[in-house]
Amino acid sequence: MSFSSLTSACSSLGSSFVQLGFHYNSLNGVLFSSSKKTKFSVKRLTVSCSSSDPLLVKAAKGHPVSRPPAWMMRQAGRYMAVYRKLAEKQPSFRERSETTDLIVQISLQPWEAFHPDGVIIFSDILTPLPAFGVPFNIEEVKGPVIESPIRLEEDLKALHPIDLEKLQFVGESLKILRKEVGDYAAVLGFVGAPWTIATYIVEGGTTRTYTTIKSMCHKAPHIIRALLSHLTKAIADYIIFQVESGAHCIQIFDSWGGQLPPHMWELWSEPYIKEIVSLVRTKCPDTPLVLYINGNGGVLERMKGTGVDVIGLDWTVDMADGRKRLGNDIGVQGNVDPAYLFSPLPALTDEIQRVVKCAGQKGHILNLGHGVLVGTPEEAVAHFFEVVKSLKYDSSSQNRALEESKLVV
Repeated sequence: MSFSSLTSACSSLGSSFVQLGFHYNSLNGVLFSSSKKTKFSVKRLTVSCSSSDPLLVKAAKGHPVSRPPAWMMRQAGRYMAVYRKLAEKQPSFRERSETTDLIVQISLQPWEAFHPDGVIIFSDILTPLPAFGVPFNIEEVKGPVIESPIRLEEDLKALHPIDLEKLQFVGESLKILRKEVGDYAAVLGFVGAPWTIATYIVEGGTTRTYTTIKSMCHKAPHIIRALLSHLTKAIADYIIFQVESGAHCIQIFDSWGGQLPPHMWELWSEPYIKEIVSLVRTKCPDTPLVLYINGNGGVLERMKGTGVDVIGLDWTVDMADGRKRLGNDIGVQGNVDPAYLFSPLPALTDEIQRVVKCAGQKGHILNLGHGVLVGTPEEAVAHFFEVVKSLKYDSSSQNRALEESKLVV
């Protein structure tokens, strides 16, 4: 697919869309090879660092960048042979995600293999639960299990303010990651949104129907509101803790927000995310916040109202449509279908080019529309990052866009 045809495909964005010029350098067949004898031990990287923001942070803030930065949700995990080998020796996910040395080692595995523009801490959205009174286990087949779900008013008594001392392994890991990658890449922290965390706490674990918590929104709304309010404060404190420990940027996963009808999301999720953003801004005004919802096509415009800096799109939303609906005054992240990583590499290249072209040259972070799938070829992940690093924005287009924005102001 040529860039001229891409321009045509994205022309429906209208006059508010700034046409994007590219210089594209072919890869000349040069890819990272998974057959290389690469050691994934945690070591000090010899990377030249400056005091300026990493590329990803600049893009998240809407600053001019030379190309779109890129990282992948679940970029550390079971698709990597080196991770599977480690997991054989450390079979407990809780141990892997709650032990500083293992967190750092796993977080750096994709960094050492592919050098993405963002290094996200290896953790889980449920990790902070015990720190505010909700113990949980992870079972091999069931996944997360909460033995004492909160469904009655008296159950709320188990909750307490978040004890960050119990999460020092997160803070220490972020500090080490920040030293390892310097400012060459952004260190990313993350949290679950109140609604998403509440679904686990109320349902007692994972669910496909969300019937218990949804019915409680009508039968016992005061309990759900009290739980969400408590989670909001705890999550805001946890974000600030991650930033103060070294995270450049934070992603908020409202993974199950897309399971709510849009008007229900406005009632039971949006206000609490908005409050988190407000609380974090008081302590960390310069830290970009990204909001991702799986299945967010029905709430895109509402997501913008939370005040975050970047909105992650899943692959069911066309990037051109998403940009048109959101406008150019907010960042976007995504949204290559993870299944493209199983396709022939030329098809993956075309899709990356299409997504980047349609996103525009301001405020775009290239990512998948969801996490890396188990079984994804590592060669395809390497190709993904090679392609985006070979792209270059047309600086003349950027300058014209900047002048146009000044004229509007």
